[in-house]
Amino acid sequence: MSPEELLYTKEHEWIRVDGGVGIIGITDHAQRELGDVVYVELPKVGDRFEAGQTFGSVESVKAVSELFLPVSGEIIDINEELGSAPEALNEDPYGGGWLVRIRIRDLGETAELMSNDKYDAFVSAEE
Repeated sequence: MSPEELLYTKEHEWIRVDGGVGIIGITDHAQRELGDVVYVELPKVGDRFEAGQTFGSVESVKAVSELFLPVSGEIIDINEELGSAPEALNEDPYGGGWLVRIRIRDLGETAELMSNDKYDAFVSAEE
């Protein structure tokens, strides 16, 4: 079961919205599909992106997967810990394995995202 306070994308990213700021990561389903994460490429603070745009990548022993931003905005923080400990994505995808913090440009874009129930049903249908 996915945490209910988060919103989800079909690309298996999550976002926790707090006011005008979002914390973004990959879902537990995504990290299980990837396998052991060995490298994470993240953007720079100050970079701006549109919703759905690629903002980085995750490399695992199985594959390299692009990361897609759930909403438009400006990167205000990145998880520096992932540089030396990318395995945090596998160990704690909803906590210590967060990727970036973003200043959300348009909160209305969150209406396009899935609730945890819809995301869990989406994952079940994919399998």
